[in-house]
Amino acid sequence: MYFRRHKPHNRAMEWWSSDPRIAIRRAGDPARGSCVVYWMQRAQRAFENPALEAAIRAANELRLPVVVFFGLLRTHPVANLRHYIFLVEGLVDTARRLKHRGIGVAIRAVAGGGSARTFVKFCADVNAAMAVTDENPLRHSARWRKDTARFLRVPLLSVDADVIVPSVLLEREQYAARTIRPKIHALLPNYLKPVRNASPLVAWKPSAQAASLEPSMHLLRMVKVDRSVPVVSGIHGGTTRGLAALRRFVGRRLKGYASQRNRPELDATSQLSPYLHFGHLGPHTVAIAVMNADAPARDRAAFLEEVIVRRELAINFVRYNRDYDRLQGCEPWALKTLAAHARDRRSYLHTYRQLERAQTHDPLWNAAQTQMVRNGWMHGYLRMYWAKKILEWSRSPAEAFRTALRLNDRFELDGRDPNGFAGIAWAVGGKHDRAWGPQRPIYGMIRYMSLQNTSRKFNSKAYIARWAAD
Repeated sequence: MYFRRHKPHNRAMEWWSSDPRIAIRRAGDPARGSCVVYWMQRAQRAFENPALEAAIRAANELRLPVVVFFGLLRTHPVANLRHYIFLVEGLVDTARRLKHRGIGVAIRAVAGGGSARTFVKFCADVNAAMAVTDENPLRHSARWRKDTARFLRVPLLSVDADVIVPSVLLEREQYAARTIRPKIHALLPNYLKPVRNASPLVAWKPSAQAASLEPSMHLLRMVKVDRSVPVVSGIHGGTTRGLAALRRFVGRRLKGYASQRNRPELDATSQLSPYLHFGHLGPHTVAIAVMNADAPARDRAAFLEEVIVRRELAINFVRYNRDYDRLQGCEPWALKTLAAHARDRRSYLHTYRQLERAQTHDPLWNAAQTQMVRNGWMHGYLRMYWAKKILEWSRSPAEAFRTALRLNDRFELDGRDPNGFAGIAWAVGGKHDRAWGPQRPIYGMIRYMSLQNTSRKFNSKAYIARWAAD
């Protein structure tokens, strides 16, 4: 990102961007303001955050302080107390890190539909010179950015802070991993680099206009969300905890990852997805730690494929497919074959309540569901099997898609994430996959997984025994 000082006496400046990570949502020269405001949304961290760094660089050019705004939703249609505890733990950690860097923090409790209006009012209250936010491909966030750009009176930049290769460079929805992989690999040398943590030249001084909620666990008293989902013990939010989890993975489980990652009984995966989902860790931090790890090249390459290619394929899907959370977002061949078998006889039809309580006839599926309910996490290999069986036990493919998404988003700590949308679309609707023969009842040409074949690939008896429902 490049800035040029234009009229130093009034801090106006002519600016532009040659960085594809940065989109100009509202153009113009910065006003005669008192600070640069960063609206933190998806990238909830004070460490290796490209959006925060863009705000700091702009503020340093203007000789102004930076203040971070975060809107804590009082209610949420999907998230529950399990998610909010993890989020607030991260906010407390991030606020401490921001203050240590001389950056202000302002947290406001907002209604879901009023996030953009609250942010615009905050910018007016603190006399912002310009504003920066981070990109989120989900439609509600895109709507907030659009509303903000319409009502804000100062320039607004948005930064694609939670991918390595800027999403805009991929231009359109990619068909599969095999089509996106060469594009990403060609661009990685330009973007897979450490994110600079710049020092603000002007420290933020607290003001009455920026007064807000204290970043502490007491924030949970402000929200009215579903409290019936049990809290996950043993995993806590925040960059500090995320970095510790990353060190454990690199030091203990990265060796052997390529051969052991699809064995759910071994817990050989990174389990970093909640930290990536909430933005407590960025993909640059994770990928570079793995690249530099003392582990076999095969294991490092296998993990980087997951955290870069597969993860950014999911983000690409959500960014460019307006039906990412519906069966209609899947490929025409898949919709056609599912429609042809929509009336096939189902040997079992399980209700949502039975699925939620892990009360099916399938012990492996029940174990996977129980792991998700208790731990807020399910092994990725079993999540594929889990979603495919919901297709088999539902009255229609569309109902299966909705059920799988509802369960995933309710219990997974990384729910409501592009990885979840893409994973369910793959399992139920063949997204990012190809047609498989021969045709099978219910599935048609969607890839099939059975209890027998899946169980032969790992020690399913040990896994079932560990996670057997009470």
